Amino acid sequence: MSSKPADPPAGNAPATKAERKALADLLSRWQPPLAEPGANNKKSKAGSLAGFDPGAKPFSTDDKERDKESVDALAIELDTLQNLFYADRRYKLLVILQGTDASGKDGTLRGVFSRMSPLGVQTTAWKAPNESERAHDYLWRIHQRMPADGNIMVFNRSHYEDVLVPVVNGWITPAQTAQRYQQINDFERMLSETGTVILKFMLHISFDEQRERLQERVDDITKHWKFALGDLDARKQWKQYQQAYEDLLNATSTPWAPWTVVPSDSKTHRNLMIATLVRQRLLQLDLRYPPEDPALKGLKIT
Repeated sequence: MSSKPADPPAGNAPATKAERKALADLLSRWQPPLAEPGANNKKSKAGSLAGFDPGAKPFSTDDKERDKESVDALAIELDTLQNLFYADRRYKLLVILQGTDASGKDGTLRGVFSRMSPLGVQTTAWKAPNESERAHDYLWRIHQRMPADGNIMVFNRSHYEDVLVPVVNGWITPAQTAQRYQQINDFERMLSETGTVILKFMLHISFDEQRERLQERVDDITKHWKFALGDLDARKQWKQYQQAYEDLLNATSTPWAPWTVVPSDSKTHRNLMIATLVRQRLLQLDLRYPPEDPALKGLKIT
């Protein structure tokens, strides 16, 4: 899937109606069809992961340096918007970064969210559940890390690991998988109905691009800490994981929490696309500062 490059809207002012429509049209090409609540959510041709080209750059200007400058500008603007988001406190924001090994989750955190104040932005890098977490339902630990009013939480991996790893390894049955899809949809609907805005990004890279990034971690001693031999086991299951991703995208892209597939073979484009979409979503909230405090009117500090 590809499209003509488009410049992201610039500046602090909300985009014009035409810009908003252009962005919405572009975004729609990178979102799987919405799952119908309560339906079996069978795979469809329209929702095939193969239809999304990981090497595409739909948000690029075809000028890498210009794109990098845009990412920096957007990161600064997101810092301003986050400050307003924190002051407004009517919403919470959950950003989910989901993808295979080396898809760029850490890089997205650095490139898009690092300018924001740590007072109002947190991140959680999800690992395999520990003994205490395994003693509870699989969403128990997830719920504890939901953002509070005015806060932004960014997930590096997420509860979607629970419909990926167990599925690929055959630890749960198809019926249990379908049940988990529905439970996750209901969980996210509850979050949405209680003020949490959910942005879900699937960082989509190619098999060859993953090989290059993993090899770089092997060749560079300063990146050995990012590599685990278990990554190679998962790579051997590439086709199974791609199928599991396709299934979950089709089953859990809902009106209240739609998925966006982010072509991520280009690191710069990945950051540009996500920063643009986070900015646009925050602008759509019509954020505002709290009402003026009458007690402060005319107050002089001595």
